[in-house]
Amino acid sequence: MSAAREAKLWFWQRASAVVLAVCVLVHIGVMIYAVRGGLSAAEILGRTRGSLGFAAFYTVFVLGCVVHVPIGLARVCEEWLGLNRFLAVTVAKLATVAILFLGLRAVYGVYAA
Repeated sequence: MSAAREAKLWFWQRASAVVLAVCVLVHIGVMIYAVRGGLSAAEILGRTRGSLGFAAFYTVFVLGCVVHVPIGLARVCEEWLGLNRFLAVTVAKLATVAILFLGLRAVYGVYAA
């Protein structure tokens, strides 16, 4: 892999890590606020139904995962599991599809449930 490609992957993984860190902090903060306020899971879902703000936030969260996870997973598959580059990238691509499908399905469930 070329040095330029490695640099781009490095940049995107770090940039997505920043997005994920913010998303995790906001998510945990909102959950603590909601639970301390006495809301049940059903009440929380009732409040998120139809909220474009929540849907947009969690879509950004999912997209951050879609960028971040495959880069690291491919590297782990190569370095720790000893997979060749093609197989490592294939595993990462399959994980990407799964994260995107399941994540957006969850976003839809929070928005439309």
